[in-house]
Amino acid sequence: MDINASIIDQRIAGIVEQNPKWVPFPNDINKQKSAAFTILCMHTCLDISLPQAAELLTEGGNDAGVDGLHVGEIEDGEFLVTIFQAKYKIENLDGNANFPENGLQKAVATIQVLFDPSRKVTLNPRIEPKIEEIRSLIRDGYIPTIRVILCNNGEKWAKQAEELITQAKKQYGDKVHFVHYNHNSIVSVLQRSKSVDAQLTLNGKTIVEDMNYLRVLVGRVSVQEIQELFNKHGDRLLERNVRRYLGLHSNRVNMAIHNTLCDNEKSDKFYFYNNGITVVCDKFDYNAFQQSDYKIQIKNMQIINGGQTCKTIQETLNGLLLDIQSAYVMVRIYQLAETDKDFVRDITYATNSQNPVDLRDLKSNDDYQKTLELDMQHYGYVYKRYRQEGIAGSQVIASSTVAEAVLAIWRSKPHQAKFWRKEHFGKLYEEIFQGLNAAQAVLATVILRMVENERKRPESSNPPVFLPYASHYIAMLIGSDLLKDEGLALEDISHKNFQGLIDIFEQKKMMYHQKSVACIREGLKFLYGDREVSLQQLAATFRRGDLLEMLSDGD
Repeated sequence: MDINASIIDQRIAGIVEQNPKWVPFPNDINKQKSAAFTILCMHTCLDISLPQAAELLTEGGNDAGVDGLHVGEIEDGEFLVTIFQAKYKIENLDGNANFPENGLQKAVATIQVLFDPSRKVTLNPRIEPKIEEIRSLIRDGYIPTIRVILCNNGEKWAKQAEELITQAKKQYGDKVHFVHYNHNSIVSVLQRSKSVDAQLTLNGKTIVEDMNYLRVLVGRVSVQEIQELFNKHGDRLLERNVRRYLGLHSNRVNMAIHNTLCDNEKSDKFYFYNNGITVVCDKFDYNAFQQSDYKIQIKNMQIINGGQTCKTIQETLNGLLLDIQSAYVMVRIYQLAETDKDFVRDITYATNSQNPVDLRDLKSNDDYQKTLELDMQHYGYVYKRYRQEGIAGSQVIASSTVAEAVLAIWRSKPHQAKFWRKEHFGKLYEEIFQGLNAAQAVLATVILRMVENERKRPESSNPPVFLPYASHYIAMLIGSDLLKDEGLALEDISHKNFQGLIDIFEQKKMMYHQKSVACIREGLKFLYGDREVSLQQLAATFRRGDLLEMLSDGD
């Protein structure tokens, strides 16, 4: 029995036992374990919570061979779609079975069908709204990049199956990328928190200085050294990196790095084209009697900027078996004490801010976030300022959830709340958090959670077809009606009336929900009349915010 396969089997058994609602296959332990394995793969691969991963599950009848589906946000006219197909061997935990060739065939066929807006296909209710939303984006001119994650608790597909991928790449170019992900991959992700002690060989002269009780080293390292470092330690080196790896085929910067390395005339100038790598560590040592070409011993090494460069170097050199002798990259190593955690975050912000990043962690230490964290304690809630905090539960509220709920409900921008998530801690940050108190934040979160629960498990036996797209609009209308009924303005919400507002909402929430659904139904009728509206049209309508003006007029 493979130890990593055994660890994962225990994990998925725990998911099935503790969260039976996530695995909708009662009395079929094989299907339950398979679904739990898919959830665990999505949780670790996408770096999201288990409940969020469970929401992405699509497997069942008429799933087109897709067990899980994640749609990324639009960036520069493109968006990333991640498809998960999982094959879990219940009885075989030796970890040596290949991913089946027929599973690979099905994945390739799926791409041909699902991403053509004109193709008719019968799909289950879990996946159909998502696929039609993707097709709606494609019809609006947005370009999808597709990442197919083929998961199993065994080895990669056999060599003869590789021809299927080769043919798919010829047909779709760099818009489709196939990735093998298995029990070892999951365990590697789960072990990221372990510290990395590494050796790095520098080339040429090196600058080492002591400044304000901190040590700094600046030098030059070969790209082969980076390749070997990541082949050995993997993503454990990126635990503190806010950007993580976006993938070679889904990011123009990474493709530029790849192309430079592959160009014989440019690769030896790679040092000058690249911004370099920033490393923090607890301690670094070297032989000071040498004049150059130091071997640096680094304790608890973390790359906080340049992770994209490192991963692209690794993937390029591994995939193409290149022997690049004269390509180097600059490295900066900062020796910092554990007590300098906030300083590390400041460095991370400064070194990453020249390019778009997920800013939630970078904003986590500002006054808005600290005040909300302190204030929410008085209401019995725990506020998660950081993405990596592990606690969960109904009394735990993440800063990302607050941003989404407040933007939709109190700022009346439901389309931006859902489709502009990467800007919530960027250009929309001040609009969302300025003047926000904990009572307003918690109330908005409670409303959005209720609406989302109704979307996932509707009480009605015949819910409206637009429900999968309308949660943020419904939440906005509920918040507006609640304040209107109580004769309050947003600024009136405080600790003095918070509990009363929560109690009234709990008593009337289904009435509010039904009223909001009816309002949206009328708005859609005004837009489209009595003609049938496709799911693709509905997805576009809510994404663009077409209903906002008439819904506000209705208020």
